[in-house]
Amino acid sequence: MRNFFKAFRKLKRDEVQEGSLQEALKRKYVTFQNLLRENNNVLELMADMEEKLSGEYLFDRQYINATVKAIDDGVFKIIEYINELSEKKYQILYKRHEDINDKVQKTLSHKRLIPVSELVIPIENLNMEMISISGGKMAHLGEIKNRLSLPAPDGFSISAYAFKRFVEHNRLSDRMNSYLSEANIENMEALNEISREIQLIVAGAEVPEDLQKAINMAVERLKVEGLNAKVRESNYSTFNIQHSTLKVSVRSSAIREDGEFSFAGQYSTFLNVPENLILQKYKDVVASLFTPRAIFYYKTNGFSEEDMVMSVGVLKMIDAKSGGVIYTKDPNNPESGLMLINAVWGLGTSVVDGTEMPNFYSLARDTGVIAERQIPEQQNMDICTPEGDVKDVRVPDELRNRPSLTDEQISVLFRYAAALEKHYGSPQDIEWAIGHDDQICILQSRPLRMLKVESSTLTVPRRIEKYNILIDKGVIACKGIGCGKAFILKEHDDLEHFPEGAVLVARHTSPKFVTVMNKASAIITDVGSATGHMASLSREYQVPTILDTENATRIIRDGQELTVDAFNCNIYEGRVEELVNLTLNIPRSTFRDTHLLQTLEKVLKIIVPLNLIDPDRENFKPELCETFHDITRFTHEMAMAEIFRTREGEHIESLEDLLSLVAFAETGNAKRLGEQTVILKAGIPMDARLLNIDGGIRKHDLKKAAPEDITSVPFSAFLKGMMNMRWPEPRPVDAKGFFGMIANTAATQEEELLKMGGRSYAIISQNYMNFSIRLGYHFSLVEAYAGDNLNDNYIKFFFKGGGAATERRLRRVRLITEIIKKLDFRVKVTGDVINAMLTKFNLSAIEERLTIMGKLTAYTKQLDMVMYNDAVTDMFIEDFVRDHVKLR
Repeated sequence: MRNFFKAFRKLKRDEVQEGSLQEALKRKYVTFQNLLRENNNVLELMADMEEKLSGEYLFDRQYINATVKAIDDGVFKIIEYINELSEKKYQILYKRHEDINDKVQKTLSHKRLIPVSELVIPIENLNMEMISISGGKMAHLGEIKNRLSLPAPDGFSISAYAFKRFVEHNRLSDRMNSYLSEANIENMEALNEISREIQLIVAGAEVPEDLQKAINMAVERLKVEGLNAKVRESNYSTFNIQHSTLKVSVRSSAIREDGEFSFAGQYSTFLNVPENLILQKYKDVVASLFTPRAIFYYKTNGFSEEDMVMSVGVLKMIDAKSGGVIYTKDPNNPESGLMLINAVWGLGTSVVDGTEMPNFYSLARDTGVIAERQIPEQQNMDICTPEGDVKDVRVPDELRNRPSLTDEQISVLFRYAAALEKHYGSPQDIEWAIGHDDQICILQSRPLRMLKVESSTLTVPRRIEKYNILIDKGVIACKGIGCGKAFILKEHDDLEHFPEGAVLVARHTSPKFVTVMNKASAIITDVGSATGHMASLSREYQVPTILDTENATRIIRDGQELTVDAFNCNIYEGRVEELVNLTLNIPRSTFRDTHLLQTLEKVLKIIVPLNLIDPDRENFKPELCETFHDITRFTHEMAMAEIFRTREGEHIESLEDLLSLVAFAETGNAKRLGEQTVILKAGIPMDARLLNIDGGIRKHDLKKAAPEDITSVPFSAFLKGMMNMRWPEPRPVDAKGFFGMIANTAATQEEELLKMGGRSYAIISQNYMNFSIRLGYHFSLVEAYAGDNLNDNYIKFFFKGGGAATERRLRRVRLITEIIKKLDFRVKVTGDVINAMLTKFNLSAIEERLTIMGKLTAYTKQLDMVMYNDAVTDMFIEDFVRDHVKLR
């Protein structure tokens, strides 16, 4: 009884006097339930983050920030609740929480520092060490021009520091970040709206006066340097530079672009820009940081808003006769020993955006010998007009079927490409152009993303005969096998409605498709090349992709089920199980090696590891909680100990401890207690009173409760066990057992003997019971929580006997211990006191064990009186286990 009534004695006196004891206990129980609920919520959040670490799920940095905050808030509430239950015993947990949260925030507070530099830097002063200043594209172009001495356009970089100056001058950071923090990558409609709002903000911003001046001076410098030889020979003092014309390309060169992550086609480039529009196009390029597809890309690759820094390149425009892309290795078949070149007449934009089928050349990587060439008829080309526009025009008849490269130009491109790969030490994706003066110019070089497929996995059947093949031609951009229903794309806005697992079928490629690559099982287009921006992205996201099928949008019906074999370039009608069930070692997720996953992993190492495992270990202390998980583990254990002030290891030293009920009655509160309890009428020889605090009894106004009136899950299960046993009649006892009892009783004061027939009390709710049981000389306490969440569920058992000689009491302890160990309890025995606990079993298992515990309660009543020796004790153990311990 001691443990039970400590609950009453610990309650504030005014709570008992002014309000009902029942309500006071209910408040404590509600706090206990709140702690359990918050604990489960925190554990679920941790589990969700651990699941994301697998790399199989799409999320962004905002998910990490929001989930960490939810865990942090939840753990703080748990600490509040445990201190409310324990009368502020665990205040030190606040400090542990603060220290752990500080570590988490330091991990999350990664902020890119933008180095101070000139606002504008000539390309002659750039090299690959200046990526943080001028972005990957311009830094590498400076490297190519200045260190490799390969031809590249003249121009200048508007630096990252200039971007910082632009943002600070217009106070854009907080406004943009407030929008971006709300961006949900799974809601494209909302993402489009956020993008539109941010781009409007940028468009309305002012270029600071010092930046305007620096750009204008760089333009004038570029005009002077670009004068032809005839002008150079003239007298500069008499030549009016303002009368000369200058056309430039204004290109993105974001700090994260063209590095580990390509950002291929995500940002804007403007061609043939007249000098009077350079400032406007600068803002337009900055605004392209916030297109829906760019936001989607940087969020799904784990970058924060602080990582999104835009440097801009301004390059003298090359009026290209032809242009294209070089892959120094075949990304789909790296072992082929081939270099790939795609080329078109006019500007090379139709190669990277996939709107025209280009000339194709494959070259031996070691010699440059042309292994294969394909010269399809080219219908259209992009050109620069004198008015400063880029125009799509018909290819002249005399060029339409002619190669856009001569063998000599192919040879030069091969040498340049080999030099770039050697310099950078990895395969390269190179953009180039040839002017009307037949001079080749390198426009860009970045790492080529290779498809990682083990050779042993390439044994895909060439054709599955019993299935209908709709299309068996095209260009493979990314190998793999995908199956799903066709989604025929008519307008880019339709991407908002792209369903999970569908096959995207489109007329031509577009970098905008990146917004659905996480959901697409495959991509098919009529037109496109394996060297375009979208092809690069499909490899990055590992989406099986077949391009240049010519007529997929006409042959395939919307909603038609397809199986795409992007190994053999076959598109089957229906689901081909033989292909779908193949195990291919192709990583489907792009997340595994991203900065986002690395950040998540670092955060989880601070939050999730569990160091406090065993409550009996010395380290199970609040001051030794090293992670949020430790705090939840510690508080959960302490909550079970503190709910009504029961505490493991707290021994009953005398009969005085068992008579707390009478002592409580003498305080004058017994009447109030009696008024609030319900008499149990269950046909068993036990005087038991129930205190219902929350849904433990069917009707709140009952004076007596039959078993069918009990709605407490754990108490019903325990009561079922007690009722299903035949309660023991007085057993024949040996003289030694009888006199042992008398000897013990003789040492007890007469008034205490009168009190020994005391009643049992149970505090119950729908999911909880705390049952203090007095049967003759024995006292036991069974506390249990039984709900749907197994993390909450537990049974605690305390037993203290009396009335017999020491050896018989110890035999009884051994009997109970051996039996409850078979029920999976952790048991601690000190003398003739048993403390046992069982946690984290599902509801049915908890109910099953409580029923057995109810049976055991009846079984052990006065059993020590007949346990003459150890053999008899063993017999009783075997009998009970055989008849009653039948766990499912």
